[in-house]
Amino acid sequence: MKKQELIHLHGLLAEVSNQCAEWDNCQIDLEKYEAKGIRPTSIHKSKTDHKAAVFALAGGITKNMREEGEQEAVAATAD
Repeated sequence: MKKQELIHLHGLLAEVSNQCAEWDNCQIDLEKYEAKGIRPTSIHKSKTDHKAAVFALAGGITKNMREEGEQEAVAATAD
């Protein structure tokens, strides 16, 4: 993945986390992401730094989804 694509993905994930923060029942653990200090607008940072930030951000988002999924049972039906 090119650096520009990684920065774009970083921005999209940041928007997902911002949207989730507005919801009442959504709690994302962004401690690891915040500790990195890298934002999608930090274009001067290296590709490796953005990759680490994307993984930390995606990990926080998916951790919340896993925990939420354990609480809610989803019916196994097809459309």
